[in-house]
Amino acid sequence: MVRLMRDETPPLGGGRASPFAGLRTALAEFAYGMTGYEFARHAIETRAAMENVFMVVVVGDMVGLPVLPPYYSLRLLPFVVPEITSWKRRVLREREFTDQHDVHLHGI
Repeated sequence: MVRLMRDETPPLGGGRASPFAGLRTALAEFAYGMTGYEFARHAIETRAAMENVFMVVVVGDMVGLPVLPPYYSLRLLPFVVPEITSWKRRVLREREFTDQHDVHLHGI
């Protein structure tokens, strides 16, 4: 009754959970893991790489790599100020060569 007072729609089946709802959710998550998870991870990694390239072009002189003239960097600076701290931490972090690549040991 409280849900109806807050203008929420009641669940189907009169408020009872369907006996197959858990199975349906588990199958949906399994199918996503089999098909879409790798694509989602790849999209996230690609976006992170593009953001790194953009930040290097705009404020690369902070880490010793001047690319754009200061005029254009200053024009873009208000848009990248919130990201600078995390970007510097991510770029200047010490890492191994294998951190960027997945190591697959098939058959071992």
